[in-house]
Amino acid sequence: MDASKQARLKELTQELAELLYEETAPEAVKSLEGIEKAVRGHWLEHVGPEIGPFFIRTSSGTTRGRQRAVASIVGRLSISEQQGQRLGLKAQTRWSPYLEKCCLLLSANESYQHSADDLGVLTGVSVSKSTQQRLVHRQDFEPEIADCGIKEMSIDGGKVRLRTPKGEPSQWRDYKGVNLHQCSVAAFFRDREGLVEWVNQQPLASPLVCLGDGHDGIWNLFAQLDPQIQRLEILDWYHLIENLGKVGGSQRRLDAVEACLWQGDLEGAVKLFDDWPHERVDRFIAYLTKHRHRIVNYSYYQAEGISIGSGEIESTVKQIGRRVKISGAQWHEDNVQQVLKHRCAYLNHQFSD
Repeated sequence: MDASKQARLKELTQELAELLYEETAPEAVKSLEGIEKAVRGHWLEHVGPEIGPFFIRTSSGTTRGRQRAVASIVGRLSISEQQGQRLGLKAQTRWSPYLEKCCLLLSANESYQHSADDLGVLTGVSVSKSTQQRLVHRQDFEPEIADCGIKEMSIDGGKVRLRTPKGEPSQWRDYKGVNLHQCSVAAFFRDREGLVEWVNQQPLASPLVCLGDGHDGIWNLFAQLDPQIQRLEILDWYHLIENLGKVGGSQRRLDAVEACLWQGDLEGAVKLFDDWPHERVDRFIAYLTKHRHRIVNYSYYQAEGISIGSGEIESTVKQIGRRVKISGAQWHEDNVQQVLKHRCAYLNHQFSD
């Protein structure tokens, strides 16, 4: 903006400020917070609804079509049918795209009631908790497709509490979370096929490092990935050592076994239990035998920069849990998948890019 325009703008805004100040209650401007609220209120009620339509008319080049009122972060706007089409406004919606994004950003982190309250504080725009919920459930959250080769991924399970009739005990059900390391996350509720299909759509490297704990369901999912992709399955090191700790006994022996496993020496680890017959030992050896092809030379892989633990997906499940497990939260079974998509869209930065 050149100097002459800046001077003209300053002149006009000064005149506007004087006019609006005259229309402001004296008690509203006795503190800086009060002044901030008053200025924002004038903007939403008087200024934005005048400036916004000028931008809309000028940018779209039309005023044709039936008019509708749309709530936005610059105030209530009147937009014609053709203006909405040219500017990417959804049909029949009463909320602007940016206001919707603000709502989705807040409600991905907290209850619908709290997001409604916080939106009012942050923007001065009122969107009720029921509308917040409807905005989420009418969204078509596009599945994230990575734009880089996926070299590592991990899968783990989480819990969500389903709504039950009054007086009946809570029901906790499993969902599966997926983390494409350094790229994106997703979660699926009772939809194994959807999970596998989503992963197979990604640009997967070959070999693909697949990390997980000892749960059969996770490895069964990995087994359904594109057969043309060579999988390098790695049992989570920390899960492995957690199971070793359950054996108990001499700490010296446990340290020696851990040292063998760290180098991928499965036979050496098993041999250290030869002189101690015990049911806990038998269970641990059976566990090692079951996952023997997933127990690698962890020392070498770590030195090569390859992940040896499923911390990425465990963190993802915890972050999803911060939304689905908020105090008192119970979800209708039919809504769980959409809530998971909403939270994952937030974690994938879809509302802030």
